[in-house]
Amino acid sequence: MEQYKNIPGEQELRHIIWSDYALDYEADWKSDLEAEYPDMTDEERIIRMYEINNGYLEDARIDLNIQMKQPIIAFGDLGLWYGRREGYMMIESGNIWDCLYSDCDMNTWYVDEEGDLRCDAHHHDGTNHYLYRALAENITEEQIYELQQKILRGKDHTKETVWYTRRLGDEIGKVYGWHFENSPVQNMEEMEL
Repeated sequence: MEQYKNIPGEQELRHIIWSDYALDYEADWKSDLEAEYPDMTDEERIIRMYEINNGYLEDARIDLNIQMKQPIIAFGDLGLWYGRREGYMMIESGNIWDCLYSDCDMNTWYVDEEGDLRCDAHHHDGTNHYLYRALAENITEEQIYELQQKILRGKDHTKETVWYTRRLGDEIGKVYGWHFENSPVQNMEEMEL
């Protein structure tokens, strides 16, 4: 039974961690669920499909119980009823499994071809896109504040993101056997400022 696919229309390489977007009962689940639950109706088996898939999310959280040395920042490109906005959320625990929570209707967590942990979260107003990165070990409070202010003001923060944070895909890849090309600069620890 194939549980995970790239989202239709997406071209980039994605290592899917978990998704409940576009579950296809007919193509991917029906024959296995009919064999396992012959006395259930299709409607009951569809409910069971969602229950099983949600269990896979719990498995992913257990797999990704990885403690980083610093908090994780979630950069958000938010689809709101009044348009797109940028924001951020600090995940103070610094544990990757805390990234795998959402109050949106459908979610896909994946590591992209650059080794970044991301989530596409669909809800009634649109889609939120999240990028999760750990703060660099030697980042100062002033640098954190500078990054946060640039995000909130809608300013380009690409340089600060590269300098002050590090990707999570390398840690996730150790769990699932995924490998990513090294970027020229991963964070400020690898670069002279």
